[in-house]
Amino acid sequence: MNLLRALATVSGMTLLSRILGFVRDFVIARAFGAGMATDAFFVAFRLPNLLRRMFAEGAFSQAFVPILAEYKNKQGEDATRYLVDRVATLLGLVVAVVALLGVIGAPLIIHVSAPGFSADADKFALTVELTRITFPYILFMALVALAGGILNTWSRFAIPAFTPVLLNLSFIGMALFAAPYFDPPVLALAWAVFIGGVLQLALQIRPLLKIGMLPRFRVDWSDPGVRRILKLMAPAILGVSVSQISLLINTIFASFLQSGSVSWLYYADRLMEFPAGLLGVALGTILLPSLSRLHADENPEAFSSLLDWGLRLTLMLTLPAALGLAMLSVPLITTLFHYGAFAANDVLQTRNALLAYSVGLTGMILVKVLAPGFYARQDIRTPVKIALVTLAATQLMNLAFIVPLKHAGLALSIGIAACLNAGLLYHGLRRRKVYVPQPGWGGFWLKLIAALVVMGVVLWFGSSADAVWLARGGLERVGWLAGVVVAGALAYFATLFALGFRPRDFRRRAAG
Repeated sequence: MNLLRALATVSGMTLLSRILGFVRDFVIARAFGAGMATDAFFVAFRLPNLLRRMFAEGAFSQAFVPILAEYKNKQGEDATRYLVDRVATLLGLVVAVVALLGVIGAPLIIHVSAPGFSADADKFALTVELTRITFPYILFMALVALAGGILNTWSRFAIPAFTPVLLNLSFIGMALFAAPYFDPPVLALAWAVFIGGVLQLALQIRPLLKIGMLPRFRVDWSDPGVRRILKLMAPAILGVSVSQISLLINTIFASFLQSGSVSWLYYADRLMEFPAGLLGVALGTILLPSLSRLHADENPEAFSSLLDWGLRLTLMLTLPAALGLAMLSVPLITTLFHYGAFAANDVLQTRNALLAYSVGLTGMILVKVLAPGFYARQDIRTPVKIALVTLAATQLMNLAFIVPLKHAGLALSIGIAACLNAGLLYHGLRRRKVYVPQPGWGGFWLKLIAALVVMGVVLWFGSSADAVWLARGGLERVGWLAGVVVAGALAYFATLFALGFRPRDFRRRAAG
């Protein structure tokens, strides 16, 4: 399979999911605004969502896919099927217990994750109730991540990439049609999470059957493959999830700030996640199976060359996204969220957080490309050490930034820490000579900078003052923003084309 085509497939499905995600956030913002109810829901959803990213999509996938690729390449279909059965059984049992403990211990969880809510009895009680409904989501998503790892290893990228669409559809449907039947209405959002998890898991069954890898219940705690995955997974939880841990700690800090701070950070994070998911998650998804196969085949030159391809593609696509988020922060926020209960002050406060997040967008996406370089080689210690350094640096920056910058300071610490994380990962790969840059990086950087300057000039002249965007009607905002974004993108890619960039230069075959 052509990796560029695979990237287009995954990015296309992710784009659909992100567009529906913005529709979902538009619906939520219009119906609930940014206040006590949304603060309660976002805190309730953040912990199971955090655990999903840490255990299901993060540490588990990074540990499972390299071992699965090795089994598939070297040990045959029967051994691979037995591994899938045993891993699925263990994962399902463990996460089911975690979900049950989360439901039972919801009050304690909220005391720890949002201690500032304890001062408001109604807000605390609502958050606990929402947490109990949303917590089983981690069970569904752990099994979805297992299915996604299997399908990606078989180069079936479309279904795992499409799966998140179902959660967004569940949110939109429940917010639009079911909210009036709940008391309070925000409970509909919690049930949307539960229903979305069920739908995402159900979607995996048919494609797993088609490749003969639908898991069966098979308990074997002593299986050597399972033990290897567990050995990799335990430290990888921290190594690949430092940004999520930082977001959780930021929620603790934000719970003591002005009401609405959690929601402002959430909406800014959602905008930042659009390019992060479209590029970072997609690149990480397609790179890890191929890197794992190249490592299993003992081909270090191709391994390094594939990393180089991923880094160039990441920088070419991520840097203009970061520049666009920073320069078009108010146009984006007003166009997507400034309706109904989402007031002008909410726009400006969310803008502050988005500007801070944009500083680290490139670092966040580079981590998604660089980390597989370690985990495909089953190297655990290096990313863990880097994660610990990054986490400590984040908290020091939180303490330094929160007083002068409020919630935006929390976002800035996440952004700077992501760049630190990426820099240390890059240094580690270079120092071990796992990654050796291919020729031509100097010219590549000069061309990128020239294209970014041209794009920045176009965006500068195409956008308007904040007050103008706040005063425009919805359709006018959409039309004007679309025109500015298209003009900026055309200017950027036209400049690259004029300087010699061609799509065929980035074509690459997946490792067999």
